[in-house]
Amino acid sequence: MPLRSVSEPVLQDLTLSEFAPAKVNLSLHITGQRQDGYHLLDSLVCFAGIGDRLTARRAEAFSLEISGPFGRGLTAGPDNLILRAARIIAPDLPLAFTLEKNLPLASGIGGGSSDAAAAVRLAWALRGSGEQAGEVAALAALGADIPACLQPRAARMRGIGEQLEPLSPLPPGWILLVNPRVEVATPGVFRALRRKQNPALPEVLPLWADMAELAGWLSRQRNDLEAPARQLAPVIAEVIAALEDLPGQLLARMSGSGASCFALFAEAAAADAAAAALQAARPGWWVAAAPLS
Repeated sequence: MPLRSVSEPVLQDLTLSEFAPAKVNLSLHITGQRQDGYHLLDSLVCFAGIGDRLTARRAEAFSLEISGPFGRGLTAGPDNLILRAARIIAPDLPLAFTLEKNLPLASGIGGGSSDAAAAVRLAWALRGSGEQAGEVAALAALGADIPACLQPRAARMRGIGEQLEPLSPLPPGWILLVNPRVEVATPGVFRALRRKQNPALPEVLPLWADMAELAGWLSRQRNDLEAPARQLAPVIAEVIAALEDLPGQLLARMSGSGASCFALFAEAAAADAAAAALQAARPGWWVAAAPLS
């Protein structure tokens, strides 16, 4: 009897799980705009040890169930990014997904893209083969952040997000993520961006000895979307000010198009203490400390 027919029932019943970490733009320079409207960027991205959890198993039809503290804001219909990404990778392999949504929605930390990337990794595993020609390009058309989230590690993103340059591991450190529970629509932030042509990151990136050195270098870089995002959601300025007041923080900045912001710390104890203090002072905000990839 062929091995395939022996293993098939096991694979049919197999349930796999993937972590979908938060993606953080440590810097985000907008360097231009293409004729088709897509903005060009140059960004240093990393991932945090906090995120969503996605499971999948083979099924008769594609489906999605959603739970978790931020699950109510999502719909599980066919237009969900998880299902759209899975259909690109395995159109003839229906999968039943379950998403535990722990990250706030429309918050500038790549939650939807990271979830879609996790779905892709699960689909690759359950179909028994990895990336095939043209798949990443199709995923990039679905969401510019998805390619970076396929292998969640520190990278430099250029173009519209599809040009990826993996970086050496960042220095050990911790990140404090804060969202004031305000959703900011990315298209609106880009429309409010007055200057489309801005300087890129330095062509050659340094090797940072520690988190303090990385934070010092980042302080000379920018997030060009922060100013227009503040216009749409003034509370972002309040969040950054609160982060800057925390003992031990090395850098405070907005991530992506907002409204999530972050502070960098060299030590876990300092990050945890800052998280506890800020959560007590701002109980209505989402606050999470995690290791930085």
